Amino acid sequence: MQYQDIPRHNHKSMESNLLGFILTTWNILMGNGSIICAVRWDQRLHTPMYILLANFSFLEIWYVTSTVPNMLANFLSDTKVISFSGCFLQFYFFFSLGSAECFFLAVMAFDRYLAICRPLHYPTLMTGCLCNILVVSCWILGFLWFLIPIIIISQMSFCGSRTIDHFLCDPGPLLALTCKRALLIELVFSSLSPLPLVIPFLFIMGSYILVLRAVLKVPSAAGKRKAFSTCGSHLAVVSLFYGSVLVMYGSPTSEHEAGMQKIVTLFYSVLTPLLNPVIYSLRNKDMKKALQKFLVT
Repeated sequence: MQYQDIPRHNHKSMESNLLGFILTTWNILMGNGSIICAVRWDQRLHTPMYILLANFSFLEIWYVTSTVPNMLANFLSDTKVISFSGCFLQFYFFFSLGSAECFFLAVMAFDRYLAICRPLHYPTLMTGCLCNILVVSCWILGFLWFLIPIIIISQMSFCGSRTIDHFLCDPGPLLALTCKRALLIELVFSSLSPLPLVIPFLFIMGSYILVLRAVLKVPSAAGKRKAFSTCGSHLAVVSLFYGSVLVMYGSPTSEHEAGMQKIVTLFYSVLTPLLNPVIYSLRNKDMKKALQKFLVT
């Protein structure tokens, strides 16, 4: 299979774009890696909230590395070829990690709900054991969800130019290359693929409705600000991720606008992991202190 060619204006522009892409990737790895190290080495951050954040940052690193190395290779190559097995491996890991990200965002919302709505019972409810169970469940669910649909699609026959109109193996461009439309397979895939997005999103919205109701009952303005500040970073990340994904897969015209698909995919697969460490470090005093301590030593 082959990716569609990316227009190149001149050699100088290509070099600057490549350098910018490499620097962005480096910042993603360093930013999320710093959060993992800060949580690992600062005893004050050995709490469920930061353990979940460290796992989320670890996931973001793998989320980027599932696509970026191949994208860089294609950017430098004139052929932009990917093997059949390589395409489906990329497909599997990219969407499995994306599903795991949705589950982690839901679990983090649940953690904030317990911290704000059940503050006195929080230490006994969100124990280390429960936190570990939730973390393992997110990873397992994420990697099991797309396994069967991808195996089914990989058994289909592909014809034509075998040129994918994308910079990664996305289901839409892949299904467009099949020799004969398999309506049942498309129905199964279109039914299963939105669930890891929709179910965690509804859970997140439900959690924050309960949080908002609890915060509005707080009498003091300072108490309300403190409660909102504990979930502000998570809300910002949820808005970034789900906003771009809903534009990508929820828009009725998305399947007709290949250029917009590529831009939005680039946003949630590269820019969102880039901004996550910035959001969490700027809005969290404990994380900011831990990062400063880690970077100085």
